[in-house]
Amino acid sequence: MFINQSLEQAWRHAASLLTKSDSATLDAQLLLLAAIERESRIYLMTYPETLLTFEQADKFTQLIEQRLTGKPVAHILGIREFWGLPIQVNPSTLIPRPDTETLIDTVLEKYRDRINEPLTVLDLGTGTGAIALALKSECPNWQVHAVEFNPDAFQLAISNSQKLSLDIELHLGSWFSALPKNFPLKFDLIVSNPPYIDENDPHLNQGDVCFEPKSALVADNQGLSDIELITHQAKGFLKPSAYLMFEHGYQQADLVQNIFQSEGYSAIETIKDIAENDRVTLAQNLS
Repeated sequence: MFINQSLEQAWRHAASLLTKSDSATLDAQLLLLAAIERESRIYLMTYPETLLTFEQADKFTQLIEQRLTGKPVAHILGIREFWGLPIQVNPSTLIPRPDTETLIDTVLEKYRDRINEPLTVLDLGTGTGAIALALKSECPNWQVHAVEFNPDAFQLAISNSQKLSLDIELHLGSWFSALPKNFPLKFDLIVSNPPYIDENDPHLNQGDVCFEPKSALVADNQGLSDIELITHQAKGFLKPSAYLMFEHGYQQADLVQNIFQSEGYSAIETIKDIAENDRVTLAQNLS
């Protein structure tokens, strides 16, 4: 498909084929870099006239054919960058998304004066481990715990922790019940990107989401049941004035704020993501 084409011709041709992708150019360039075994898109801009070898053209064709089936680029490559970290991914859990970096930004802003302290932090529903690992990379003195229910995703998070040499404590199980009995610590911070999509949401049948496990996406009660449960139970695991922070859907901010209010939290606020959508809601534990 791409024989005798230059690098620029190849990625432009591929992008023109990826009509169902909302990031066709980026997809094509990332897959081309994999085919030619390069890492930076700067290489494509620096050497646009370089011709593909037969082997590179054949490999690129195979990768683009996979993308044309709808398979996410992250699953094709087995990796997705998050917070500057190369995170391994697979179909067992969600692909880390740029929107979720808003949660990391929010943590670092709220705890900017405590980054070097030995705080205890919990990430609920860690998936690939992306959030926990990003926080550990920025705050090496923090004791970061992470919980994951899916055994395959749990093993993936362990692998990411080991490959990145970022030491986090992982627990297998459902939300707070995954922590050992008589767990001795209360947390200075709890964060979560839980399932928050309603089961009837049409977006579940679109794009990369089709290839991700519904258990990591869908929650009962209009997508709010896990947020309600965590908000209620977290009060027994948070230190006084510690924050609980959620990523949530762009239309759920008011509902999440109401959940916090009903449970008696204080200092409730919502943070927008880079697209100016409501993305993270947080509050402090009063007790």
